Amino acid sequence: MHAEQLFALPSWRAFDVDDAGRVLAGGDASGSVQLVELAPDGAATPLTGFDGPCRGRYVPGARRVVVEHDRGGDERPQLSVLDLGSGELAPLVEDPEHVDVLLTVLPGRVVYATNRADDVGFDVVIHGVDTGAEETVLTGCGPIGEVAADAEGRRLLVTVPGEAALTDRLLVVDTMPEIEGERVHVLAEGARFLRPQFAGDRVVVSTDAGRDRIGVALLEEAWLAAEDDADLLGLLSPDGRTLLVVRSAEGVDTIRLHDATTGEPRSTVALPVDGVVTRTPPVFSPSGRYAALSFTAPDTPGDVVLLDLVSGQATPLTGTVAAWEGPPFVHPVDVRVPTSDGEQVPCAVYRPAEPDGSAVVVLHGGPESQAVRSFDPVVQLLVAAGHTVLVPNVRGSTGFGKRWYSADDRERRLDVLFDLAALHDALPRLGCDPARAALWGRSYGGYLVLLGLAFQPGRWAAGVDIAGMSSLVTFLEHTAPHRRAYRAREYGDDPAFLAAASPLTRASEIRAPLLVVHGENDPRVPVSEARQIAEATGAELLVFADEGHGPDKRQNKITACARGLELLARL
Repeated sequence: MHAEQLFALPSWRAFDVDDAGRVLAGGDASGSVQLVELAPDGAATPLTGFDGPCRGRYVPGARRVVVEHDRGGDERPQLSVLDLGSGELAPLVEDPEHVDVLLTVLPGRVVYATNRADDVGFDVVIHGVDTGAEETVLTGCGPIGEVAADAEGRRLLVTVPGEAALTDRLLVVDTMPEIEGERVHVLAEGARFLRPQFAGDRVVVSTDAGRDRIGVALLEEAWLAAEDDADLLGLLSPDGRTLLVVRSAEGVDTIRLHDATTGEPRSTVALPVDGVVTRTPPVFSPSGRYAALSFTAPDTPGDVVLLDLVSGQATPLTGTVAAWEGPPFVHPVDVRVPTSDGEQVPCAVYRPAEPDGSAVVVLHGGPESQAVRSFDPVVQLLVAAGHTVLVPNVRGSTGFGKRWYSADDRERRLDVLFDLAALHDALPRLGCDPARAALWGRSYGGYLVLLGLAFQPGRWAAGVDIAGMSSLVTFLEHTAPHRRAYRAREYGDDPAFLAAASPLTRASEIRAPLLVVHGENDPRVPVSEARQIAEATGAELLVFADEGHGPDKRQNKITACARGLELLARL
């Protein structure tokens, strides 16, 4: 299996859909995600050609697109407007020294968040697409989570970080208050509040308020859909008739259509492949006639389906693996790995056809994230090389309830070592040699790679750290100012503990071969994190000058993966 061919497989995701059934999609055929318009028959029209990835939304009622793009992965996005008739791209919000994030688009107006006031807090601003007039409607918040407007565009639902890690405050913001000083009200707090939407004067939201798993509720009224062993995310169609529910369990999604009034299931959406995961949240056209769905699976890099809610027909618009002529992609099996402190770590195990006895544990980022049944070229290449690959959801991961994602907060950070030890202990039962086990991870997963090598040096034979934190102390000191307070909710602010939980503090214990990969422009985990651990350990260091929190560009991914595979070939 060749990395060049594998990384060249196109991947698609849907950003928006209009009432003609045209889908504004992101496609990475050029090497990074660019905007492409997909017609209802699947015909593709490229729209952008930026150096790095971008995303966008249609302007309702107009053949224009608002585009969010940054420079070299610096995560200081800017906004432009693209005229689909003339092809002209014009600046809309140009402020390259600050972060300007697209939140939503209303007829003639763009809602975005910016930290230009002080580099730390975010303001929510409404910008006139034609007039350029701006009004700030919310000030001084942490990173803005989600925004939804009512039918008239008069009120906004906004989520901002709560006091505890992975909790939100759900706000309602009046964009045209009649009385000064009564613009913002807190609707709910102390839990997760996802996909909030107005249903007239009521609010539909997906939340884990009062329960371990996420369900869909009419806020402060009733549950529309809830289960004890799955997370349910609900999206209300603009006409108010259909509730589209994504059921997520064990890293696999099922998409169902419910009656929006009663919550009763009507049908399950049939997708072209089984065992899929949604790549981006489903999106509705303004009238509610169409929904665009993005999905991936272990053998599907990423495809888009157009769902006609009138006929119920689901039409594939892309087909990402039709031209693949290599060996079949490997699907995982689920196992539960018991830990010494009584927990069970969910883990997907990918087995090669001809295993060589070695094992690689691939650790996801976040930590508030989840390893799901998505297409992962790195995992497929590792399996093709003969490694048995374990992809766990260690404590701190989402997708397995509130208790599990909170199990590593603050002073419980090092409890994750129980999980790493348990995964290593399970290797003989999986037919692997514990002396030939390696760790591979990106971002927070990279931190876990370093943590395992430093705190469990006798267990791990090699490591590949991509964009990981080597010191929680210096990470919090040097990460982008607007991220610092937000990340401290998760990691804590006790300097002594942060130092004790930092791999750099125990760098002298790292004896295994180590590859450290980073992007020069990374604003989340500064490149200094990579340089200091490489200097302290003598590790091989690979820095990409044109990347941020990556690598995200195709050729850089291929280079990093090849270097990692070379390191692991010595196991």
